[in-house]
Amino acid sequence: MTGKPDFEIAVVDVVRALRPGEVTSYGEVAAEAGFPGAARAVGNLLRRSTGLPWWRVVASDGRLVPGTAHEQARRLEAEGVPIGPSGKVAASALRKTSR
Repeated sequence: MTGKPDFEIAVVDVVRALRPGEVTSYGEVAAEAGFPGAARAVGNLLRRSTGLPWWRVVASDGRLVPGTAHEQARRLEAEGVPIGPSGKVAASALRKTSR
C-alpha cells in the first residue's frame, strides 16, 4: 500500500511543474501523480501547503476555489488565463494529461 508521504511528494511535484498560465484540475493532478480518484485529497493538500502555485488548479468544470476565488482569478488573469463571466476558467484553457 502506498503511504501518504508518497502521495504528497507526487502531488507537490506535479503542481510545482505547472508553468505560469497553465491550469489543470484537481483530478488531473491526482491522475498525473499516480493517484486517480484522489481529487479531494489534492485539494486538501493544496489548502494546507504553502509555496505551491495553488491558483493553477481548479475544479474539473473550471470553478475556482470557494473563499479564495477573487484572489485565484486575479493571479490567473495576471498569468494570461481568461476568466469567463461565470467566474470559471474556460474548459479550453484546462491542461489535460496524456493518461
